[in-house]
Amino acid sequence: MITADDREHMAHALRLAERGLYTTTPNPRVGCVLVRDNVVIGEGWHERAGEAHAEVVALRAAGEAARGSTAYVSLEPCSHHGRTPPCADALIAAGVRRVIAAIADPNPRVAGSGLEKLRAAGIDVECGVLETEAHDLNIGFVHRMRRGRPWVRLKVASTLDGKTALLNGVSQWITGPEARRDGHAWRARACVLATGIGTVRDDDPQLTVRDVATPRQPPRLVIDSRMEISLQAKILGDGSALLVAAQDNPDKRSQLEARGVEVLLLPDASGKVDLDALMVELGRREINELHVEAGFKLNGSLLRAGLVDELVLYMAPSLVGDRARGMFDLPALDTLAQRRELDLYDLCRVGRDLRIIARIAPAQP
Repeated sequence: MITADDREHMAHALRLAERGLYTTTPNPRVGCVLVRDNVVIGEGWHERAGEAHAEVVALRAAGEAARGSTAYVSLEPCSHHGRTPPCADALIAAGVRRVIAAIADPNPRVAGSGLEKLRAAGIDVECGVLETEAHDLNIGFVHRMRRGRPWVRLKVASTLDGKTALLNGVSQWITGPEARRDGHAWRARACVLATGIGTVRDDDPQLTVRDVATPRQPPRLVIDSRMEISLQAKILGDGSALLVAAQDNPDKRSQLEARGVEVLLLPDASGKVDLDALMVELGRREINELHVEAGFKLNGSLLRAGLVDELVLYMAPSLVGDRARGMFDLPALDTLAQRRELDLYDLCRVGRDLRIIARIAPAQP
């Protein structure tokens, strides 16, 4: 039976897992707490791919005291040899008596086999404690394992009347410094940061994490159908960007590649970038969370293609009127029944601005 103490220890494991928020990609964020007689005897979290998993770190900290303990793990212990040996085997060898997992591992190479291996060894196993919190912490990893593509998070900053820029493209700055700092925290947790050529042309962004401490800078991606990007664009500054185009320009491509930029050609039938194929390719590259900061055209294209999973919307307490750019370039509707429904996930104040987190609601039958 799951107790209040079990939930408290799992919450501890999830807080540990959050310490890997910016570093574990492409692996999931996982924390582990070892408890005996309701006293924590070892704890750990997975920091980055190729290094020890959370269970191994916790077992090392506990030593011989791990025998007879309960392990609280935010994700089912792995049962296969990847970059590291199976954690299920390590828990069995250490003599752990009970294992409680928050969620089953959606990786087809695991998918319950870790829990079954523990049960077969005589260990008492439970799964599903603080399941929602654990799922949200690894929402990109879960999504990629189940659908083969990253979780797409679209960040938008707008006025209260839903405008993201003036007609001349000026948009800096609509929101306040606190909202911009919060937006950088969302950038930091992403696996890739993406934008479109329109934003590069209008704002010349660096698209880097600057306002929060982070041990890594996520790679940048530019969607640029006709390969129009300037070679002096700030986003190309460190030569680590990926440029996705639909129409080849061999001379321009050679210049970009000479600067270290990877160029990927993914045309669709209309001569634009095939966004669906791009998501499949990013899934193949083990990208869990794609963070998009773009203009209303690319925002609308992603929504029309059904590729947006979550919106992070910052709304400033200001008005600029109808003669300004909106959030999404979407076709006119004939009826309200055609509108896109959202599920509100979170609502809060960030400085003077309002932050709304919403997820695309499942289509109604």
